[in-house]
Amino acid sequence: MKILFICEAVTLAHSARPVALASFAARAGHDVVIAGAADVTQKQTRFGAEWRGLTTIGPARFSAALRAGRPVFTFADLDSYVAEDLRLIKATSPDLIVGDFRLSLCVSARLAGIRYAAITNAYWGAGCTQPMPMPELPMTRVLPLPVAQALFRLGSPWVMPLHCRPMNRLRARHGMPSLGNDLRAVYTDADDLLYADIPGMFASQEMPANHHFIGPIFWAPEIDLPIWWNDLPTTKPVVYVTMGSSGSPQVLQGVLKCLAELPVTVIASTAGADVSTLPDCPNLYLAPYLQGEQAARRAALVVCNGGSMACQQAFAAGKPVLGIASNMDQFLNMAGVMDVQAGLCLRADRVAPKTLKQAIHTMIDSPVFRRSAQVLGNRQREYNSAERFLRFLSGRAS
Repeated sequence: MKILFICEAVTLAHSARPVALASFAARAGHDVVIAGAADVTQKQTRFGAEWRGLTTIGPARFSAALRAGRPVFTFADLDSYVAEDLRLIKATSPDLIVGDFRLSLCVSARLAGIRYAAITNAYWGAGCTQPMPMPELPMTRVLPLPVAQALFRLGSPWVMPLHCRPMNRLRARHGMPSLGNDLRAVYTDADDLLYADIPGMFASQEMPANHHFIGPIFWAPEIDLPIWWNDLPTTKPVVYVTMGSSGSPQVLQGVLKCLAELPVTVIASTAGADVSTLPDCPNLYLAPYLQGEQAARRAALVVCNGGSMACQQAFAAGKPVLGIASNMDQFLNMAGVMDVQAGLCLRADRVAPKTLKQAIHTMIDSPVFRRSAQVLGNRQREYNSAERFLRFLSGRAS
């Protein structure tokens, strides 16, 4: 089978997951093409797949839209995406398209008559019953939280249609029916949904037959260990900090400054953020990038932005998570994590040193979080994403 994998490079996860699945397919003998941003996807493709460049809005625009509460994609973005998608599909003639947050594919793949499978998380599925949480917004940074929450509830019926309008306008242009004003429907319209999760973590109704839990999709950068890796002190608990490719440098610096004052050893992936203003503290060990699961194995606790990939890496190592969340995706994920008592969540727009220190002490001292994380890690191992994705390709997905 010839498979076209399309990566929307707004965060590292949306490129890493398709690349990982592409590697599974290529090694199983499928003909694989990967399309994505050159600076992200091409250097990850080391298993003989054909690579093609692709225009995306990029992480800076994506993050700015989320911070401002604007729709991530404009009609013009999606319209140009469809044209580029169709050129790519014509040039590669795939039997199947697999995309990750390339929302235009719900139009372009159908126009081309090609089956389309979307990689996503179960909390975005139409059957998910979790309420939509209030993300970090301009008003949440200045208003008391109860006031902001009340305004969010009152405004959601008018604001959510604005986020759905670009896609519905695009579909109308191509003679397709509207997806309505449900953001979950807009984000997940596809012939098949591939959930990079285990079932049971997120409250939901019964899933349709074309929704497939394939399990966490793990990916690690090919990097050398930092020079301090074998010299870490073993007399204090280790805390692993990673705010991800879309994390706020200001939040990262605040977290590290706070941890520098605690009796812990901190290992942190800065993801290229400027940390030059941090004090020179003997308990801080920094590197531009670390392999997430490997770092989590050395830690008692993982502090991250609440994103699904960072949490799944922590659970694979049996370690709980303190998520400092800002966008809706992170809050949705952390709601499930907290429901199973494998972590705690703080708001990035409300995190304070005292609150952060209390949460870290609580999680390191309490065995409940650690046991729950270990249970999740065991359950994750039952859902081998390589095996389940190949089963999906062979038409035997369950």
